[in-house]
Amino acid sequence: MTARGLIVAGTGTGAGKTMVTAAILRAFARQGRTVASFKVGPDYLDPAHLGRAAGRPAINLDSWAMDLATMQGLIGSIARDADLVIGEGVMGLFDGARGNPRDGLAPGSTAELAHRLALPVVLIADAQGMGQSIAALVRGFATHDPRIPLAGVILNRVASDAHGRFLADAIADTLPQVPVLGLIPRLDALAIPSRYLGLFQAAEIDDLDRRFDAAADAITRAVAMDRLSALAHPVAETKNSPISLPQPLGRRIAVARDDAFAFTYPALLNAWHDAGAEIVPFSPLADEAPDASADAVYLPGGYPELHAGRLSSVEGFRAGLVQAAERNAFVFGECGGYMVLGRSLRDAGGHVHRMTGLLPLTCDFAERKLHLGYRNARILDTSPLGRSGTVFAGHEFHYACIDDEGPGAPLLALADAAGNDLGTGGRVHGRVMGSFVHLIAQR
Repeated sequence: MTARGLIVAGTGTGAGKTMVTAAILRAFARQGRTVASFKVGPDYLDPAHLGRAAGRPAINLDSWAMDLATMQGLIGSIARDADLVIGEGVMGLFDGARGNPRDGLAPGSTAELAHRLALPVVLIADAQGMGQSIAALVRGFATHDPRIPLAGVILNRVASDAHGRFLADAIADTLPQVPVLGLIPRLDALAIPSRYLGLFQAAEIDDLDRRFDAAADAITRAVAMDRLSALAHPVAETKNSPISLPQPLGRRIAVARDDAFAFTYPALLNAWHDAGAEIVPFSPLADEAPDASADAVYLPGGYPELHAGRLSSVEGFRAGLVQAAERNAFVFGECGGYMVLGRSLRDAGGHVHRMTGLLPLTCDFAERKLHLGYRNARILDTSPLGRSGTVFAGHEFHYACIDDEGPGAPLLALADAAGNDLGTGGRVHGRVMGSFVHLIAQR
């Protein structure tokens, strides 16, 4: 089976990319198509929604953090048994990391990824409050870089049929080469609720499938689905492409997985499994301890600050984690997992909750400050993460602050996307270590 693919991009954050992409996926799946999906950039929340809509897990593709071979290998892995691959872009089409553009395109942008993977782009434009100016907006995106031609445009949040026809005519009069594929009315009742890090997690929304089905009904009425499908280009065959993701942390890895620890990349766990590691999930919120025979424990990011009270009282989890450290298992925490390895966490209400105390840091979510951006992360000392000097591309996105990182050796030397020195980060105590950086791929 040769899959065909395209990317749904937006004019900016808030244009409605996620719900529109999810609705398209669900609509094609209900037609009996085998659809696969991906999210551009370092996002844990949107892919879960895309995967739910498509009926199979979505992956992340990141042109800042990943080399071309890794991206080809990952998209090839989801394309092998699919006939249609649909990706959701990040922010606006040309938005990416700060720093020197690569070939004139912002690193990590949807445009850069589309260019490198030779995938066509369908633009979602927010039509709310727009008149003839919609043509100027679409023209800007269509002509900004000739290497990124628009295969089509979908207008979202159209006020009425008459409004939609007016907008479509304005575009057709000046941009006949960019077909208007659909006019989607406002679907506020179907919107996915959000909080400070983005959308609510898919598992938290009880009626999510109903919303996706209703959105798919609306999309089927509003969008020319056959024309959309015909715009997709063949996904390049990528057999045995090397994938430079972080290596397995051990042979048998206990992975925390629940509403407090949900930020894992499916491709990472798949790569660990393919490398021979056994993945054993467990739920700290259900007071489950990591598997007693695991030689590594992974606490990924998530929302421990929303569950700090519960996490402070789960003695089975705490005892099991301490026992893992005492038997010299490798214990690694990223972002939220790093906070839980610390001594305490103050929640949004100012209440201080005891954490596991395996690392000396204390964290504060009451005094919030946004920490956001790509990171170059160099390992300072050899560990199961890699040899000293190994460099990873990573990402940081959290509002929690460190009151006191405590004594001990740092884990990483950090720089931002532009190469500016950010000092060191993380802590190491024996074979227990962690940091706020999500490691994406090895440089």
